[in-house]
Amino acid sequence: MLQPVVVLAYSTAALALAAQWIAAKIALGGAPPLELATVRFAIASIVLVSLAVITRTPLPLREWRAVTAAAACGFLGFNTLAFLGLRLTPASDAALIVPTTIPLATALFATFIGEPLTSRKLIGFAVASIGAAVVIAGGQQLGAEISTARLVGDLLELASAVAWGACLTISAIALRTASVLGFLTMASLLGTAMLFPLGALEHGYRDVGEWSIETQLATLSLGLLSTVVAFLIFFWAVRRFGAGLGAMITYLAPVAALILAFFLLGERPLPLQLIGALVIVFGVRLAARRARSALDVGRGPPLRST
Repeated sequence: MLQPVVVLAYSTAALALAAQWIAAKIALGGAPPLELATVRFAIASIVLVSLAVITRTPLPLREWRAVTAAAACGFLGFNTLAFLGLRLTPASDAALIVPTTIPLATALFATFIGEPLTSRKLIGFAVASIGAAVVIAGGQQLGAEISTARLVGDLLELASAVAWGACLTISAIALRTASVLGFLTMASLLGTAMLFPLGALEHGYRDVGEWSIETQLATLSLGLLSTVVAFLIFFWAVRRFGAGLGAMITYLAPVAALILAFFLLGERPLPLQLIGALVIVFGVRLAARRARSALDVGRGPPLRST
């Protein structure tokens, strides 16, 4: 049985990740994608550095290769591809493609660092993916036209999910010795540095002060809620349970999106969406139960949490 703290952590991260797609779509209405990604991590870096200083948490400088690679894949690669894709495709497409691709991609990558890919875990992934598809498709109108731009956007979202899966796998190596806060702080600083010259190619950041209040608030939400809060929990889960099981947080994002829509927008979920949510939970529990057993039997005790 999952501990209450794990359930609370996963639920909080899922809500923060669900809010990410809404906030990003709003922010991209008034900000170019690469500048937006840079400012997002600049905000997060300021908060994370402050937390690291207050708690006297050292940066994992000895693990600079792994941290740099994780930052290149997850902070640079994921956000660049995801935000560019959101300019071309609906947020609903991204909310379906990314959460269902990340766990499978991570599980496949994680086999290279010793995490077993069992048949029951694959079945759990498949069940949760079907549930996510039902949640998203259950709220969409049939017969929607698919354009070339939308297809390109969907492919970019798919590539972003693969990049994040690689990031989680690499981070699992660094987190064997590094603290979660130290790792995330260093990765965020490196990611911001990598994104900065790309964002400068758009408008040289001269337009940031002219962003609307709506865009600024959405960007602030991305930096604080969807980065600092969500990523701290995300990488804590990776350190404690391994990359494959930690990545399954993303399966809960469509369910969290239904909850946010109900409380914030007054939207009532359709019966088919509720069924899909139950299927997701079942698939996650199925894969998590087997993955936890595999960790205990095949790899010894789980990684220590911070």
